[in-house]
Amino acid sequence: MLYYIFQYLDKAFDVPGAGVFQYITFRSALAFILSLLIATIYGKKIINYLRNQQVGETVRELGLEGQTAKAGTPTMGGIIIILATLIPVLLLAKLNNIYIILLIVTTLWMGTIGFIDDYIKIFKKDKQGLKGIFKVIGQVGLGLIVGTVLYLSPDVTVRKDTLTSRVKIENNIKPADLEEKSTATTIPFFKNNEFDYAEVLSFMGDDYKDYAWLIFIPMVILIITAVSNGANLTDGIDGLAAGTSAISVLTLGLFTFVSGNIIFSDYLNIMYIPNAGEMTVYIAAFVGALVGFLWYNAYPASVFMGDTGSLTIGGIIAVIAIAIRKELMIPVVCGIFLAENLSVIIQVSYFKYTKKKYGEGRRIFLMSPLHHHYQKKGYHESRIVTRFWIVGILLAIFSLVSLKLR
Repeated sequence: MLYYIFQYLDKAFDVPGAGVFQYITFRSALAFILSLLIATIYGKKIINYLRNQQVGETVRELGLEGQTAKAGTPTMGGIIIILATLIPVLLLAKLNNIYIILLIVTTLWMGTIGFIDDYIKIFKKDKQGLKGIFKVIGQVGLGLIVGTVLYLSPDVTVRKDTLTSRVKIENNIKPADLEEKSTATTIPFFKNNEFDYAEVLSFMGDDYKDYAWLIFIPMVILIITAVSNGANLTDGIDGLAAGTSAISVLTLGLFTFVSGNIIFSDYLNIMYIPNAGEMTVYIAAFVGALVGFLWYNAYPASVFMGDTGSLTIGGIIAVIAIAIRKELMIPVVCGIFLAENLSVIIQVSYFKYTKKKYGEGRRIFLMSPLHHHYQKKGYHESRIVTRFWIVGILLAIFSLVSLKLR
């Protein structure tokens, strides 16, 4: 909103300083500060409201140290993250940008699924919450929407040969239209690292690219489902999900900024994605919201995000990565989510296998997800969280190094 107001003031009345709102860096910085203030100042009011409404966490007895003390702590704090993200975005971002629209839809869609899940747990006294099948249907539905829009929208393009294009512009020669629809993505750590999903169907004949959606859309669905579930599993101890997510999102924000800038993308020899840079404003607001929420969610937590927050976080991270063609980087950028997911899959699979083979289920981890394993080993949760953050930072650095390490 403010973007359009100041754009009008700059063009119609040449108001001094109004033109600064045209810069993504300025609006991103403002979005971060605003979201941080909203999360920290109004977050306390929301927490008090949740406490007054007795929206408290119901803790299952898992034999973990300090677990019973968490009973009654306000949950559904993901509302703080959602509001602190969307308000700055609505004020400062270009709302007609296709990527911003997709991220807003993702936030509201996944936030609604998580809210329903938390509502059933708290007010219906059903510890299972929303049935797993309905969560999956919701995640698949979002994947279909995101995948279809990215595949069909004329506003979603990539551009190649950016250096040639820039040289022609500098010499006042109109370059050829180099923007094109593509299902290409980036394979990290490889030279000539672009891979087109359509190539999987090359055996279908000359028009195989017309059927690229058969690979692309299911891939989008898989990624959104996996990352949102990974974020959900990670949200088990104070500050873990919010902190690791902030690190991952900030990393993706740097990728987004350089991918949406023709100069930087040319220098780094990476895919230039027109209009994608605008997502930096959204990412800045999202990081500010996560950091502000962490103020209250760090040990000892005054509020939990609940599925309202964790599912939303996972969905947003997945959509950002897909939009900037870095989805194959997710196992590194979101390595903590991957480890949490795998620990559950390995634990359940091994338990079922040994029960069938020996008549008694056996375990690899003391408990899953992975952070509970370390709790069972006697580590304090604040130490676990800090070390997971350190691992997340190392993975983020390793991901950024991939820009030149090929």
